[in-house]
Amino acid sequence: MSPDSPYFEQSDILYDHSDFYIVYKKPGIDVHSDAEQAGFLQQMRGELKDDKLFLVHRLDKPTSGIMIIARSPEANSVLSQLFQARSVEKYYLALSDRKPKKKQGTIKGFMQRSRRSAWKLVRDAVDNNESPAITRFESASAGTNLRLFWVRPQTGKTHQIRVALKSIGSPIIGDTLYYPGSEGLSHSHFGMTEADRLYLHACRLKFTYDGSPFNFICLPREGQLFASDEVLRLASLWSGD
Repeated sequence: MSPDSPYFEQSDILYDHSDFYIVYKKPGIDVHSDAEQAGFLQQMRGELKDDKLFLVHRLDKPTSGIMIIARSPEANSVLSQLFQARSVEKYYLALSDRKPKKKQGTIKGFMQRSRRSAWKLVRDAVDNNESPAITRFESASAGTNLRLFWVRPQTGKTHQIRVALKSIGSPIIGDTLYYPGSEGLSHSHFGMTEADRLYLHACRLKFTYDGSPFNFICLPREGQLFASDEVLRLASLWSGD
């Protein structure tokens, strides 16, 4: 994506419902505005000429993928309650060039502040009222020195998936915060001296709204490694019912 590319384009709308949009967020884009740049939501409001759009949930700036944008305060309230009640199934794709300690299972622990705005997973809670981060996953080889993860977080902690995969020995390619070495890549055999993005993508959302079931899937659009035939084959296999 060119630095001059718009954060939001009409083609990023995946589904148009009277109460919400399902949209695609590119990697490297903050959902909120800051002092220097308009964020994803503000650009979407400007492009659609609609100020009554609301973030129901968020994705980290380097993470790409599928999001719900509410079209009214009422819809925002209902959809936000679905997320709070964990009634929305969220699935992610992630790539690592390091083998995990286990190929599938559950990663459970308490999120604790570390250094450089990072987090770490610990066994015991500091606060008795704290709830653990729970992440379910499975993985498969996607080629030489490349492993694809299909991840379903059961909770919604900050950096949860990134920290969880690091804890089992498979930091995500391109994660300059949690991957050892600032380049986010330990090998150059992919034809890259450093990663071209964080290889974490929100791939699927499943929920029931107003009595109707919805199931949305969007495969990654950016990233050299996400475009490989084996990665796309596995992603299509996992994301289908």
